[in-house]
Amino acid sequence: MKELELKYGCNPNQKPSRIYMADGGELPIQVLNGRPGYINFLDAFNGWQLVSELKKATGLPAATSFKHVSPAGAAVGMPLTETLAKIYWVDDLGELSPLASAYARARGADRMSSFGDFISLSDVCDVDTARLIKREVSDGVIAPGYEPEALDILKAKKNGNYNVIQIDPEYVPEKLEHKDVFGITFEQGRNELKIDDEFFANVVTENKELTEQAKIDLAISMITLKYTQSNSVCFVKDGQAIGIGAGQQSRIHCTRLAGQKADNWWLRQSPQVMDLPFVDSIRRADRDNAIDLYIGEDYKDVLSDGAWQAIFKEKPEVFTREAKREWLDKLENVALGSDAFFPFGDNIERAHRSGVKYIAQPGGSVRDDNVIDTCNKYGMAMAFTGLRLFHH
Repeated sequence: MKELELKYGCNPNQKPSRIYMADGGELPIQVLNGRPGYINFLDAFNGWQLVSELKKATGLPAATSFKHVSPAGAAVGMPLTETLAKIYWVDDLGELSPLASAYARARGADRMSSFGDFISLSDVCDVDTARLIKREVSDGVIAPGYEPEALDILKAKKNGNYNVIQIDPEYVPEKLEHKDVFGITFEQGRNELKIDDEFFANVVTENKELTEQAKIDLAISMITLKYTQSNSVCFVKDGQAIGIGAGQQSRIHCTRLAGQKADNWWLRQSPQVMDLPFVDSIRRADRDNAIDLYIGEDYKDVLSDGAWQAIFKEKPEVFTREAKREWLDKLENVALGSDAFFPFGDNIERAHRSGVKYIAQPGGSVRDDNVIDTCNKYGMAMAFTGLRLFHH
């Protein structure tokens, strides 16, 4: 197949629309089910690059959950703890395959943002992963292949309209890439930067220790940032992104946004949230929304009289600001990556409140000394990579 006609572009009024190879060659994909659209393919191709690089960097199966051309979550296939299985709503599925665990982590990090996502998988989609995808609201999936039973499960989703794309894992794109804006063609070399242990060799803080897990988490952070709309920062813990701040004009706003998402991920593991007495009939999306409100400043929306009865069997206690802070203070050993330098120490102050101990960023700010001093104040280890990772 040399080209594929699409229903429309980013919006219904943008016609005609298609994907094709500029050199007239064959597309490296097959659509096995559904009719993916323009944005679906943007998410799919960005996500496929991300998980492919995560697999190469860690040797583990990888998955990502994309929305609007940025990842809502990304992870590698490390086993789930009992707590994580419960907060990701997969504790009823038994022990999951590594690939399914990767997607459970990628989807579960920010379930609100992942609602209606496009999924990318580094490995052949197995039955465990297909069963997990089947129960979530999602637009489609891209993978290098599908087990026959897994494909049958996915084809039955969305009344048979679920988008399933198979990509050739051997496909290698041209070294130069092009983009048209306002009728003008831009050309640049692809960002082929390899991220491995050496990427974090220049540790500039008093604390020089980067554990093996920290190096893995920093690699996950930086690879995720390669495919996240800039400005962006990414918090990672134990093999998965737990907070991604994308597309903000200010670096501190990125850090605050991602930090709040990381905080929410950790708050969901608190006894106050784990023990919430939901009514049996509540839908998954409504449960996620209720938790998001309960742990936030708008908790009265779910605890006011006339509201809580539709969500809970009995009215929960307010999760006070003091109780939340006490639980958040237990979060530790978080890794943080930034796609460009931190211009002020306020980013480090905010990162500290979300348990960050390891940081990777390009460096190069006129206030690098202030940023380093702030890290030293909290005993953080920070590596300067010397390389920016903007993505637009």
